[in-house]
Amino acid sequence: MSGSEQQQALGEITRAVMNLVDTWSLDTGEIQSVLCLPANMRTRALNKFREGTDVFPDDPIVLRRAGYLLRISDALRTTYPLNPKMAGRWVRQGHRRFGRRSPLSIILRDGESGLIAVLSELDCTFSWDLTGSTSMGYQPGKH
Repeated sequence: MSGSEQQQALGEITRAVMNLVDTWSLDTGEIQSVLCLPANMRTRALNKFREGTDVFPDDPIVLRRAGYLLRISDALRTTYPLNPKMAGRWVRQGHRRFGRRSPLSIILRDGESGLIAVLSELDCTFSWDLTGSTSMGYQPGKH
């Protein structure tokens, strides 16, 4: 991938994630925590991400977390196809499976493992892959 293609991809990821965290009404500190951005990053820098005048740092941790967030967003879109506002509510309300804690609080407390826990709850194929179930040797059409 050329440098300009990489910058374009980073721009698309940055815009999609910033739209998502805005939909979820995350504040600056929550955005920094969820994405593992530097704690001294100012609101101005986040606004540049929103505006498309800057992109996320090319950092594997930030980009992996961004990927988890986008997969969570896709899973919520599938779960609530007729009510897009439900996704923002879902991340903030307590859930039985999380000991009555909200998915957002799990993500903020546990970082990347919290993102994985929330994604596993929403996306059964991700959870299936995580448990190693795909290595069971089953192949469709083979007996």
